[in-house]
Amino acid sequence: MIELAASFDAQFSTLAPILLYLLVGAIIFFETGILLGFFLPGDSILFSAGLVAAAHSEANILILLVVIFIAAFMGDQIGFVLGRLVGRPYLERHSSPRITRMIERSERFYEETGWWAVVAARFFPWLRTFVPPIAGISHMNYYKFLSANALGALLWGVGITLAGYYAATLPWVKTWSYAIAAFFIGASLVSALWNYLRHRR
Repeated sequence: MIELAASFDAQFSTLAPILLYLLVGAIIFFETGILLGFFLPGDSILFSAGLVAAAHSEANILILLVVIFIAAFMGDQIGFVLGRLVGRPYLERHSSPRITRMIERSERFYEETGWWAVVAARFFPWLRTFVPPIAGISHMNYYKFLSANALGALLWGVGITLAGYYAATLPWVKTWSYAIAAFFIGASLVSALWNYLRHRR
């Protein structure tokens, strides 16, 4: 990620601070909120933005973090709402036994393990784009999604940006950012395995 971020660092460093905030915010929003943005390299963009904010005194890290948090949070919210208002009615209109079984399994998963899945998905490219609309399609409890979305935006968006900001002078920060990601990914997997074994019994 650092090597890729370095290339973005060279490009972002020439931007005025306001353009940096807007560009990074737009990229993060489109990656998390618009399905066609699944290919965007959000992790590297965040890390690079942190590097640029650290290297250029004109860039305000607090403004950058607020913009990134709002973009990441609103992106997932948009994905969730689209899944619930557009995706679910579409599937119900084109219902089949296979689609019905898929929806039922998805609803059980998001009811039991969805909170961890929404948080952990932030750290997986592609998954962070598709998990929110699937959660909406599955009628995941809105308030559970809201809290998971807020925590995920904080840990992923703000966390990786700060890791880039401090990485040059505090190398251990990068290690801790990976540790946080590993914790939530591991917790999601353990929760899913526990629920699977419980249903088997």
